[in-house]
Amino acid sequence: MTHPSDVPVSAFLPRLAGELKSRQAVQPPPWAAFAKTGVHKQRAPTQPDWWYLRSASVLRKIYLHGDIGIVRLSAEYGGKRDRGSAPYHARRGSRAVLREIVQQLEKSGLLQPYKTRGRRVSPAGMKLLDTVSRDLLTQLAKERPELAKYL
Repeated sequence: MTHPSDVPVSAFLPRLAGELKSRQAVQPPPWAAFAKTGVHKQRAPTQPDWWYLRSASVLRKIYLHGDIGIVRLSAEYGGKRDRGSAPYHARRGSRAVLREIVQQLEKSGLLQPYKTRGRRVSPAGMKLLDTVSRDLLTQLAKERPELAKYL
């Protein structure tokens, strides 16, 4: 069985984002065109489909890390804040963006709440991630035959 960590992230995330977009599992809210992804960023994302890529990334992170909440996710998506001549300090990512994405993924049935520890991937979400990673690995194995042993 192919796991999402077995395939390159740079190829996996766009494919998963396309799958989420085609299933209409997530939809960017009206304010997404103007929102920054954290206080450490200067501007809002310039990619038109950044919401789907971030949703795919969040789904993959929850799958790999297990039970995880919004605060922990915001720490994962944080970065260094430029404070002028003062030293850089770590800042968290936007919790509003992550909360909206997690709520949409939960509403579509790909995530489920887990006690008081946050969210975890539902069986339908696991099936989606495993299917996308298997299809991607099959395609990569056609291009590079030495990867066929991982199927």
